[in-house]
Order: sequence, then structure tokens, then C-alpha cells
Amino acid sequence: MPETTLSEQLPAGQTGTPVLEVSDLSAWYGEAQALRNVSLEVRVGEVVTLVGRNGAGKSTTLRSVMGLHRHISGNIRLDGQDITSRTAERRARAGIGWVPDDRGIYASLTVMENLTLPPVVDRDAAWSLERIFEHFPVLHTRRNFPGTKLSGGEQQMLAMARPLRMGAKMLLVDEASEGLAPVIVTQIGDIIREIKKSGVSVLLVEQNVNFASTVADRHYLLAEGEVVESLGNDEFQSRLEELLHHLGM
Repeated sequence: MPETTLSEQLPAGQTGTPVLEVSDLSAWYGEAQALRNVSLEVRVGEVVTLVGRNGAGKSTTLRSVMGLHRHISGNIRLDGQDITSRTAERRARAGIGWVPDDRGIYASLTVMENLTLPPVVDRDAAWSLERIFEHFPVLHTRRNFPGTKLSGGEQQMLAMARPLRMGAKMLLVDEASEGLAPVIVTQIGDIIREIKKSGVSVLLVEQNVNFASTVADRHYLLAEGEVVESLGNDEFQSRLEELLHHLGM
């Protein structure tokens, strides 16, 4: 049987090139160690999830990659460039988009103001407002509404659209489906798949393993601050019941 290259094994639109590489990442809160030698990678046009119980270190991993948690050791590379010592602002300007679990919407600003206030960091990669509104039609309908008047699902869509308009190549998304109605979760899944098709990579913290299995290519299982397994989506789907039991769901 002929050998296949990594690119040939990946879904359409993906390559074997890592956009994000994390090596031996450890993190502390004071004297308490939250992460222990976490290593992972996300390739171009790939969706990867971090799965684990509450307190496993998933959000700390995202915050460390974004530069929001600075008491760390290890190495973080974006497009092959070492960004470990860069500030969160410089990481954002390098192409990392941040979608926090509280969505980070400017409550007093309109949807349009939320979209246009942050600077564009890569004009070639940035989504136009027309493209944003095509993929997030509810944001066009609500474009003059302040953030306080948006539903949870609409806020999540706005939080995901904002870094795309900036030109992010790598999205860090913390709990995309948390607290949302099933119909909205389905819409968020459709949006993530569209983002992936555009070549943008996604590292997603997700408690809902059923949802994770519908959007991701690969999964890292975290426990007590360590990566204990790395699973392709086929194996992940075949072990859903086991994983649900492990996560206490």
C-alpha cells in the first residue's frame, strides 16, 4: 500500500503546517501549579479542542497562549516565530484572536461599533463587513443595537466575528456553546465549520463533548493540568460514552 503524506490525510483546506505550537507549557497561580508540560499544536485550517473537567487547565492554557497569564514556562510559537515573551497586544497584532468565555462585548457600544473599533491587523486576511454579515446575518439585523440588548447567542456570534474582521489567523475560543440553547449551538457549529473552510485555525475549549465531536479534527484531553491523551475525531466519537463518564456528565 503506498505511503500517504500528512497533508493527504488531512481534510480539504488543511495542511500539515502548524500555525500554533505549544511546547512544555507550565503555569502557576502563586505557588499552585495549574499546567504541567502541556504540548500541543494546531495546523492551518484545523479545529482542535481542549476537553476536560472543570479545573483541568483548559482556560489557563488558552489564557497562557494569548499572553493573559504570564506566570509560565515553556515555549509558544506562531507561524514558527517564538512569541513566548510577547504581550497579549503583540500576539493579537500577530494574528491571534481571543474569544473569552464572558464574550468581552463592549456593552454600551453598538454591534457595528464593536466590530469596527478594534484595529485590522492583517488586511489580506481580514473579513469585510459584508462577509461578516453574510455568515452572521443576525449581526446585520442587530447592527445598531447596543451589546446590552443582544442575547447570549448573539453576543457569542459578535465575539467570534470581531477577531475575524481584524484578520486573525488563529482563534482561541473559550466555551463557545456554554449556556446557549441547542438551536444556537447548532448555528455556532455551522459558523465554526465556515471559519475552518476559510483557512482560519481554531483552538476551542469545550465542555460539550457531543458538540466538540461535530466541529473538531482533533482533541486534547486534559486532567489536572496535563495532556493525558491526544485523539483524532474518529476515535473521539467512538469513545464518547467513556469520555462523558470521565468528565462526569
